[in-house]
Amino acid sequence: METNAIRIALIGDYDPQVTAHQAIPVALAMAADHTGRDVQFQWLATDGINADTPLEDFDGFWCVPASPYRDMNGALRAIRFARERQRPFLGTCGGFQHAVLEYARNVLGWEDAEHGETSPDAARALLTPLTCALVEAVDNIHLVEGSLIAKAYESTEIREGYRCRYGVNPEFERALLKQQLNAVGQDSTGDLRAVELNDHPFFIATLFQPERAALKGTLPPLVRALIEACARQTS
Repeated sequence: METNAIRIALIGDYDPQVTAHQAIPVALAMAADHTGRDVQFQWLATDGINADTPLEDFDGFWCVPASPYRDMNGALRAIRFARERQRPFLGTCGGFQHAVLEYARNVLGWEDAEHGETSPDAARALLTPLTCALVEAVDNIHLVEGSLIAKAYESTEIREGYRCRYGVNPEFERALLKQQLNAVGQDSTGDLRAVELNDHPFFIATLFQPERAALKGTLPPLVRALIEACARQTS
């Protein structure tokens, strides 16, 4: 990778059959064209992320859809690096779920927090099945005015698509959002759909999949915002 390029780590296990994985390189290329920056990316398979992985080589991190991942701990390690080192971070779909889980375990100290997809009987299943699975669904989302995500979209009302079956367990939502993690996006029924950290330059996670817009020729605002945040830190 060239030293003057913006280097993005894609946290997840690449599968060419996954629509979001098809969309992500297209979205990054569109963001590169828009910003005039050389954007390079590397897929980091979760079962290959360990203490020796040179995470410091990356300017930004994107935890991508299609979980369960092959190694949850690998994904959580990379997310923690991005959060603690203040590197721009975007989590979409499964990335949202694991960003929330990493925060709960390592900031709130909920060591017993688990993902209901892999540990359905856990006492603190932080992620549980949605009342209505959002598979190929599109819905309205209200964004908090002044939030990073609202600034990226230049709007507080958006429509986005999902391919998701798990969200934050309502039983733990209030305690989860008491400190630095803020609810910044809710759907038409008030359910949590986007969060961001208030002590981080750019840390946004969405249950929806904004990258899909790239397959229809539209630059996803959050991908543009991710690259712009990386550009600010590398300039």
